[in-house]
Amino acid sequence: MARRRKRVNQYSDKLDHSIRSNQVNNDSVQFSVLSKTQCERIFNGVLEVLEHVGVDIHHKEAVELLRKAGCWVENDGIRVKIPSYVVKQAISTAPSRIVLSDRNKKRTMFMEGNNSYFGPGPTNLNFIDVYTGERRPVTKNDVFNTAKVVDALPNMDYCMSLANITDCTPQLADVHEIHAMLQNTEKPICAWSFDLENLKTIIKMFEAVAGGAEELQKNPNIIFYSEPTTPMVHTKEAVDKLLYMAEKRLPQLYTPAVQAGATGPATRAGTLIINTVDTLTGLVIAQVKSPGAPCVCGGVITNMDMKTTACCYGSSPEFTLMHAAAVELIRYLGIPTWSTAGCSDAKIVDEQVSIEEAITIFGAALSGANIIHDVGFLNSGLCGSLEGVVMGDEIIGMVRSIMRGVRVDDESLALDVIEKVGPGGHFLAEEHTMKNFRREFWQPVCMSRENYEKWLKDGKLTYKQKVNMRARKILETHNPQKLPDDIVAKLDELVAKAEIKYKK
Repeated sequence: MARRRKRVNQYSDKLDHSIRSNQVNNDSVQFSVLSKTQCERIFNGVLEVLEHVGVDIHHKEAVELLRKAGCWVENDGIRVKIPSYVVKQAISTAPSRIVLSDRNKKRTMFMEGNNSYFGPGPTNLNFIDVYTGERRPVTKNDVFNTAKVVDALPNMDYCMSLANITDCTPQLADVHEIHAMLQNTEKPICAWSFDLENLKTIIKMFEAVAGGAEELQKNPNIIFYSEPTTPMVHTKEAVDKLLYMAEKRLPQLYTPAVQAGATGPATRAGTLIINTVDTLTGLVIAQVKSPGAPCVCGGVITNMDMKTTACCYGSSPEFTLMHAAAVELIRYLGIPTWSTAGCSDAKIVDEQVSIEEAITIFGAALSGANIIHDVGFLNSGLCGSLEGVVMGDEIIGMVRSIMRGVRVDDESLALDVIEKVGPGGHFLAEEHTMKNFRREFWQPVCMSRENYEKWLKDGKLTYKQKVNMRARKILETHNPQKLPDDIVAKLDELVAKAEIKYKK
């Protein structure tokens, strides 16, 4: 034993003190769609469209800001042509990293480099009831439940509502969503609003929870989502919100939704140009208003099904590919990135959902997109499902384990324990195994690994049944951290003030 121990130490000494030149270590799985040359060529195409074709901006203040920054204004003050140097100046002042905090001011989402964070999406008008399986209109209680499920799941990094509430004042569905989510999750929230007035109410709600405007700015637990009208139209409502968030210096996404063959060319590269033109226009407007305003760029990019005119989500390979390419292009510019995954064109939670969630989540993680939304979307973004969220959470966990790649160091090479066990032995009783298996081996929650006899004994449960049971268990047992009563009272008061306008 003494001689063996001596040999083991010799191995360790050799590994510790050897010199390795010109090393290249992969810290994670490597993946790329576009080369640097392709990114440069597409970006030059974006600059040509912005400078030569221009965009339509239906907002007088934004147009005037752009004129003063050196842009050319035509067509009765609507068409704006943005020179390349203005675009590059805006990119240079935009932060290359944005950090979101949870409700307790713990910094949890570092949107920098290839860090990826996942969450649900917004604005579904329908919901699949986790108890009855019924597809029905969304209620405010569904948003309470979504926030609770997101709060409990380890791979859901932030919350979106998965819904557009139908059992409240219609014009205030966005405000009611924030009212529900803030009370049921500590995690960061991605919000949206119908208009500027509702956005102001929403920001007041976040400020009430944070302890004031400055505290929210220092540790934001909100990132705000809004959209232009693709292709290349920026409405007054969209730009109102864009300018307000820039002035507040709070994180925001300005995200086009391009459909190749409809609102974009029927080519992947052409669609990427339209997407980047629209998202960078928002970046430029935000930066000329408030240099350094935190902005995330990206898009919801897909193609139109030419047989049905449907907007394709997970069933489209172009969906996954173009999102990955768009992320690489935005990262090439040094800006935090936004993407989409975990969503399906299926109408119910079935095998199609699991296929599409898995492929899109894997693709988004490989791309290294910083903030990825729409986990739990069904029916091409028309229906939300908590079962879809639970399924997505498990897939994300599995994908994250793959993305960690292979650790290569003295401990992981395991030369000493290999020598100790020797040919014909086993590693089950080794301390090295006990020390490493938990961090090296991913463990499923709902997926089945038991033998056939045990599966029969336990009720022959399908994966869908297990996912449903997990969603129900969270709803019935998870208790999110409650807000203080005085903060809840402030939120209630802000909602009540917003309601007054519509109670006449």
